[in-house]
Amino acid sequence: MTDNEKYPMTLAIRQLLDQKVTFTPHLFKYEEKGGTSVSSRELGVPEHAVVKTLIMENENKEPLIILMHGDMQVSTKQLARDIGVKTVSPCKPDVADRHSGYQVGGTSPFGTKKKMPVYMEKTILDLQKIYINGGKRGFLVEINPQEIVRLLSPHLVQVGILS
Repeated sequence: MTDNEKYPMTLAIRQLLDQKVTFTPHLFKYEEKGGTSVSSRELGVPEHAVVKTLIMENENKEPLIILMHGDMQVSTKQLARDIGVKTVSPCKPDVADRHSGYQVGGTSPFGTKKKMPVYMEKTILDLQKIYINGGKRGFLVEINPQEIVRLLSPHLVQVGILS
């Protein structure tokens, strides 16, 4: 990114700056419903290192965040068992937007509108760096995954299944 390319000053970026997180911003051309395969292609990084932020809810409509490798899906049945609830399911996009304060496709786990419990696939911590949404479509930040632990204190889970 060149000096004259400005990145968006989202709530996520504000939190990262406030907490003195070292990050590298990456802007790319967003494609509707392109997901992590597009962002990994555009940035030239493995899709496994692109971490998606998913807003889900339990049977009581209580929201939660799950962080998952881009090339994996979440076993909602296993997640529900692990966290001791009956069911977990993805929120409808408008509901996810209301909980997070971000637009689906640009959801970051940082600087969310509503405080929600965060669950993270534990193998994300095996990576030296990850690419996670910076709070806007077409905008990822490259950070050390330990920063997620420091800032969000996620519950580590093993609920990923290969796509």
